[in-house]
Amino acid sequence: MLDIAIPKGSLEEQTLLLFKQADLEIRKTDREYNPTIKDPRIKKIKILRPQEIPKYVEEGYFDLGISGRDWVMESESDVVEIADMFYSKMGEGIVKIVVAVPDHQEIKSAKDIKSGSRVSTEYPRLTKRFFDNLGISVDIRYSYGATEAKVPELVDVIVDLTETGSTLRKNGLRIVDTILESNTKLIANKKSWNDPAKRREIEEIRILLLAVLEARGKVYIVMNVPEDRLDGIVSALPAMKNPTVSKLYKSDYYAVGTVVSKSEINILIPELKTLGAEDILEMDITKIVH
Repeated sequence: MLDIAIPKGSLEEQTLLLFKQADLEIRKTDREYNPTIKDPRIKKIKILRPQEIPKYVEEGYFDLGISGRDWVMESESDVVEIADMFYSKMGEGIVKIVVAVPDHQEIKSAKDIKSGSRVSTEYPRLTKRFFDNLGISVDIRYSYGATEAKVPELVDVIVDLTETGSTLRKNGLRIVDTILESNTKLIANKKSWNDPAKRREIEEIRILLLAVLEARGKVYIVMNVPEDRLDGIVSALPAMKNPTVSKLYKSDYYAVGTVVSKSEINILIPELKTLGAEDILEMDITKIVH
């Protein structure tokens, strides 16, 4: 059975939703950091800060964890990255660690930052490595949050995580460089990954979680199509592979079904109707397993 660590904070709500949609519902109790789950493969779930999870997974306190690539690299944790998990609080989960300065400063890139500048960040190792590679000696100040609020009075530069950059802009900051692009990762302890029984359980959990993420933003449509309209309908469908086509019993009609992006469906359905499709059904998808 597996011990799993999931992230507290901005990813927490979406992670709980992901597990629920994967039929691995996590129930929070009065003990906020120790929720329960009823699954024969999972012994314990714990909610922790994502900054801490990679190192705890490396050290074997947990078999499996969810954290960001940024925290795996910042903590220099020796773990197995077994899946990219493209989700976040706001969208698909692609975030960046950026270098930002007050908007009024005439700095075009990180190379223009003066030696001795005070830099506030939650990523001191990544920040030091970045500026060392540029040959710039900076004074790194660890930030315990609200990093963007510290300039220009307390520090000169910040290195911070952003998804859209809107918070930085609201605080009069301008991005001048990117240190790292990051996304959520499913990570495993090396010993657990090399254990055949635990690896099988880890892979089963991975299949379920990725199946939910793959299905998000997609729907299944099925329709009846007259034989003489079949080629036109099939050519109009943006299928994942090829649409499923089957002849209806004692009829010159075919049933045609495929998976399409939800964002396209409002344009696609009227077009299919015009091309001769009938009895069009749109259905939500909860999981897609490749």
